[in-house]
Amino acid sequence: MRGSLRTLAVALSVALLGGMLLRAAEKQQEKPEQPTGVRPGDRAPDFALKNQDGKEVKLSDLKGKIVVLQWFNDSCPFIQKHYEAKTFTSLNDKYADKGVVQLAIDSTGASTLEEHQKWIKTNALKFPILQDEGHKVARAYGARTTPHMFVIDKEGKVAYTGAIDNDQEHEKSDRINYVAKALDELLAGKSVSMPETKSYGCPVEH
Repeated sequence: MRGSLRTLAVALSVALLGGMLLRAAEKQQEKPEQPTGVRPGDRAPDFALKNQDGKEVKLSDLKGKIVVLQWFNDSCPFIQKHYEAKTFTSLNDKYADKGVVQLAIDSTGASTLEEHQKWIKTNALKFPILQDEGHKVARAYGARTTPHMFVIDKEGKVAYTGAIDNDQEHEKSDRINYVAKALDELLAGKSVSMPETKSYGCPVEH
């Protein structure tokens, strides 16, 4: 009798343990894939995304140029403030003639090509807005906020990642534009003195 009880107890324990392991495995599968992201010095992941006109833009086609990536969301108050202040248009005006290419990337999946066209026309943009459907590029880079900025040097490596500036509240008269600082240093043949900062803005969905 005792042997039977011991056998039953062992069987119940095994069944219970098996159930716990199964539930743990199921929970692990339910967890969203965590973005790996890139750090300064890493090779920038290549991508091919459609712009507002439906034309494909490949990062690899820009080899030999400095590229600025800006994560974009037209409904984000931080993005709206920066566009009202012409932060990104001024940046483009200053550096485009120096071989710097700026690309805005929308990973929200909420805006249409027509809405991007309208935004570009309203804000007189001279750089495209790219559609990152499925958040693949956001996941590859580890983009966390709009705007989250990445500067890629001529060798295709990440030279800067983080915030556009040190003025989250948009109130400082002496704000430091981290991207402009990084570009000035790269164009002067120097290493970026502040290669990474903490980005701020609206969250980017992965």
